[in-house]
Amino acid sequence: MRFDEPVLLYGAGREALSTRAFLKARQPDLKVYVTVDSGTADIPDTTPITPDDLPNALRNHLVGHIVKSPGVSLYKPIFSIARDAGIAVTSNLNLWGGAYRNGRTVIAITGTKGKSTTATLVHLMLTRSRIDAGLAGNVGLAPLDIADRHAVVIFELSSYQTADMAFLPDIAAVTNLYPEHVDWHGSLEHYYRDKLHLIDRDGGFPVALGAAAQGNTRVAMAVRDHRRLLRPLSPDELAAVDPAIDRSRLKGAHNRDNARLAAQIALAAGGTLDGIVQGIRAFSPLPHRLEEHSYGETLFVDDSISTTPEATKAALAAYAGRRLALIAGGHEREQDYADLASRLIGYGVTTIACLPVTGTRLASATRTAAPHIGIIEAPDLASAMQALFDRRDDYDTVILSPGAPSYNQFKNFEERGDRFIALARELFGKTPS
Repeated sequence: MRFDEPVLLYGAGREALSTRAFLKARQPDLKVYVTVDSGTADIPDTTPITPDDLPNALRNHLVGHIVKSPGVSLYKPIFSIARDAGIAVTSNLNLWGGAYRNGRTVIAITGTKGKSTTATLVHLMLTRSRIDAGLAGNVGLAPLDIADRHAVVIFELSSYQTADMAFLPDIAAVTNLYPEHVDWHGSLEHYYRDKLHLIDRDGGFPVALGAAAQGNTRVAMAVRDHRRLLRPLSPDELAAVDPAIDRSRLKGAHNRDNARLAAQIALAAGGTLDGIVQGIRAFSPLPHRLEEHSYGETLFVDDSISTTPEATKAALAAYAGRRLALIAGGHEREQDYADLASRLIGYGVTTIACLPVTGTRLASATRTAAPHIGIIEAPDLASAMQALFDRRDDYDTVILSPGAPSYNQFKNFEERGDRFIALARELFGKTPS
């Protein structure tokens, strides 16, 4: 694979750095430009083009290809200009497909929630089965960084990546499907279509579905033919898998579903039942996914990676029997919080701290559905944590499970989660109990 004309990197994150290194190794003299919508275009050996200058640059054919980062919406008007100018738009993932796909087994996993846990479990199960497997995508390495190192590659893919994925997997999986990312996709219909593009394709490759995906009409239509579905776990396999889950660090019914789905996939990829059990035992919770910290007498659960109401519901369900204070709210993605509000009392929530922007709607829905729950409307996370400190007799566990992205107040969910734990440490005690 060679480029005969200059290349533009749109975005300057982890995948852009990976793409630049790939291009540099293959074509050291290739001219590479970079554009970012915000922040700095800090990519070595590139020439910046501002967003304002980019339309004319494309119309004048300054570049021949655009490599788009996942966070840059495929529906931006600039890509219509590129198409009209005959400029191809691709991705780090698709460059991997062109360079390294042949000769490898590809397992691709997507879903609104649970895909990171499922992909991580599949990787653990296969490596414990002595299969040469690597993990890439949103967890593990960027696709081009994993290159051709492994015989089996497990990709954890967002809808941003499945939308224009150009190559076929050998096994695909969908954990579930809920509304999300409307801002990137432009509409809910586009989101569903782009997410399910992973499986709604010719090729006949096998598909595995999580428990929540199995009853989804849209998913069923995308599968096309039920004969593509992987067989369910047998009673003997469940008898080995379920006790391992019970003794593992996997919390909640949703993670039981994720582990069972991972076991299905691993068996189809040649994993052994013993390797699957070992993989479950080896699992460690992903950063910012139900990550527990204790300060003083209070348990703090960092679930900052939660960006949907469904993920928040799953987090709350994992702490049944506790008196919960929930911190929720964030960047607006037009999600519905009415059902979450109606379930708060059943989950044991006594107090809810609502953050801008979506927290306003959640607070309103909670006042209607659960008027006895204490509501804090705070301008930021620090204010919410101070207000919770002042009410610390009302709960024994604080869960940051925002049910929304972080972009309105934080750079990413990692920064939000780190700030939550730092505030917990400052307010509730310097030394973990």
